[in-house]
Amino acid sequence: MFEDMADLISIVKKENLPMHEIILNEESLTTGRSHKEILDRAQHSLDIMLQSLEKGNTLDIDLPIKEVIEQSQHMMGAPIFIGKDLKEAIYWAMSIMEYSNGMGVICACPTAGSSGIFPAVIFKAQQMLDKSNEDVLNAFLVGATVGAIIGNLASLSGSEAGCQAEVGVASAMAGSAIAYMAGGSPDQIGQVVALTLKNLLGLVCDPVAGLVISPCIKRNAIGVMNAFLAAEMALSGVTSIIPADEVIEAMMKVGRKLPEDLRETGNGGLAASPTGKRIQRQIFGSKDDKNY
Repeated sequence: MFEDMADLISIVKKENLPMHEIILNEESLTTGRSHKEILDRAQHSLDIMLQSLEKGNTLDIDLPIKEVIEQSQHMMGAPIFIGKDLKEAIYWAMSIMEYSNGMGVICACPTAGSSGIFPAVIFKAQQMLDKSNEDVLNAFLVGATVGAIIGNLASLSGSEAGCQAEVGVASAMAGSAIAYMAGGSPDQIGQVVALTLKNLLGLVCDPVAGLVISPCIKRNAIGVMNAFLAAEMALSGVTSIIPADEVIEAMMKVGRKLPEDLRETGNGGLAASPTGKRIQRQIFGSKDDKNY
């Protein structure tokens, strides 16, 4: 649909239409689907996101790494530094990730390992800005398109480019969506993408015991803060010296240079720490164990 972020921004400015309308028109031309079909599919994804948020907040989820079971609930207490709304958004993101690891149905946005960020951010922003469901749907289209552009130019896979391609991209999607919801300009949407990815450039993927639990659940919390921070910065006039598309390119180059042990293999980083290895043995046994 769009070659890169610069292409999207240029078309929006040229056509002088809201970004979500440009995206809807291009999607229709590309796929041959009607606007209604596209919007219905987008709404279905939002419905799944909301369902995962609601169930994640209410169900007790058992996880194989016992030390992290229901840690999200600790974020329900009174805020100390970051304010009630952001603390609750973090709680939502962590709860969705716990629900995902309990085999709950989630919307991978862009991946299961980063699935808590987009819904927590977009639904919390809806509350904070007092926006309609239609506003959320329009913002969803923008965030999804940002994810598609990054996926086409670089990667959405931790095994290919590290966690920067999962939590980092989820932050870019969520941040751009809420910046648009708040009335951000096309250029500001581009700034959000650049800022979110820069903030997590080089983030490794090192799941303990090879499971999308630790440190993944808490990295979704970082993704929430990153999205809100970048949106706040861009809407306030802060700009990235490096354009969004060059940041995306840099992200992929960095990802290719990451050692294999730091790309979702569960062999490096935190997974290779003494505690990480102990947890792996507790769950799967030792390499000498026939059940390993």
